[in-house]
Amino acid sequence: MYQTRLKIDGMMCGMCEAHVNDAIRKALPAVKKLNTSHGKGESVFVTEEQPDLIQLRQAIAETGYRVLSEETVKYEKKKGLFGIF
Repeated sequence: MYQTRLKIDGMMCGMCEAHVNDAIRKALPAVKKLNTSHGKGESVFVTEEQPDLIQLRQAIAETGYRVLSEETVKYEKKKGLFGIF
């Protein structure tokens, strides 16, 4: 699994977050744990496969927002309480 963090310019409200979320889901239908924050100016999500960042940038640009940077790292699902389960 992979976790991707996108810094996005132009989001001002909750509707902006919804537009970005819709664009991400359209570009990556299998996305999991999607969280977008206009306050932080970022979107963070998890995917099974490494995402196509060029396609993702284009999908977000079509909604009027601009991806400033992206970072994808390996993601390990968190274990239960105190990491023992």
